[in-house]
Amino acid sequence: MQSSVFKYVRLLLFDQQCFWITASLVVFGDAILTQLIMRFVPYTEIDWETYMVHIDLYLKGERNYVNITGPTGPLVYPAGHVHIHRLLHSMTDSGRNIARAQQIYGGLYVLSIALVCAIYKNAKVPNWTLLLLPLSKRLHSIFVLRLFNDCWSLIFLQAAIFAFQSAWDDVGILLFSLALSVKMSAILYLPGLLVILFKRHGLFATIRHMLVLACTQTLLARSFLMANAKSYLQNAFDLSRVFLYKWTVNWRFVDERTFLSPVWVKGLLLGHATVLIAFGLFRWSRGDGGVARVLQRGLRRPGRPAGLAPVDPDYVATVLMTSNLIGIIFARSLHYQFYSWYSQQLPFLTQRTRFPFIMQMALIGTIEYAWNVYPSTPLSSGLLLTANLVILLGIWFGYPEGKMFLKRSNRSQVSLKKLSQE
Repeated sequence: MQSSVFKYVRLLLFDQQCFWITASLVVFGDAILTQLIMRFVPYTEIDWETYMVHIDLYLKGERNYVNITGPTGPLVYPAGHVHIHRLLHSMTDSGRNIARAQQIYGGLYVLSIALVCAIYKNAKVPNWTLLLLPLSKRLHSIFVLRLFNDCWSLIFLQAAIFAFQSAWDDVGILLFSLALSVKMSAILYLPGLLVILFKRHGLFATIRHMLVLACTQTLLARSFLMANAKSYLQNAFDLSRVFLYKWTVNWRFVDERTFLSPVWVKGLLLGHATVLIAFGLFRWSRGDGGVARVLQRGLRRPGRPAGLAPVDPDYVATVLMTSNLIGIIFARSLHYQFYSWYSQQLPFLTQRTRFPFIMQMALIGTIEYAWNVYPSTPLSSGLLLTANLVILLGIWFGYPEGKMFLKRSNRSQVSLKKLSQE
């Protein structure tokens, strides 16, 4: 009897054929946990009331972003945010029915867990990894105790990653555009996405996908653009927005004067661009014979794929999540809700390093601890930055193209030999 139980547990934890059984148990268990959290932990008002006030003004006919403001500030999110919260406004009695809103966000959280399981399955992540997904106290809070709009952007991003893993790139770009239409943070994935599209389809198709992205944004924001395009673009996509120092989770060990200085901002942008370029040049095209060969093929034959190695689901998830992590590390300010941007990706990212299991768990635990310290301190902020950087370095020296890199590399070498013989 005891040996049979051990056998079944082992299958659930390690056998890929049992992946969806394990995933179903995790999703079901987390759904129950989420209901218990909503039942016994008080809701905290932060931005929900402001979202609803914004929608009240929108429903009264206001389309100029400058004039749409609420208790905690003006409307600073793209048009997709407005369309989603207009629907939520009607479903929650103008935002007054908090319990119903929490149930909607609870369902959204469970959907998020299911999407992560699907992404992990495509990337052949070990079953036991799923047990880490329900453990984040902060992530549950972001969804069902705070009702932040980041949750909607996250859902669209996860669905987009799954679509790109499945080579449904036309669907993926629409989902990615929806994510970007809710919150500008989705743009952190764009460098990695451009690499994937260029390698998979070539120059012309990549340009076409970017045009679809731009057209979708324009269509969603049409009424605001017609009313005052300058106001919309400046508020919804304000790259120069200054966040308050008192709310930041990262860079707390830097004094406020430095934190707010233009020099600091330019330094972070330079660091962000430098690290992205380094990954692009030296890590994301090794299986294709190097970035020079990828660019050469892409420019010489713009209508055909630029890569040789298959752009498989593991590669897609690794590159997109790494691109996002780089952006998070160099973000000028991270607020507590921003943890949702990568919380569920940490188990995957740590497994794209060569660190031992204990160190992987320590890194995840350190990051979770830092995001649960309120208000943040120089220590918690320093630990967060250190852990994020260690993971990124681990990926650099580990599996920056995914764990299937060696198999892809061998296949691409065969392709290169055939091309050289022709």
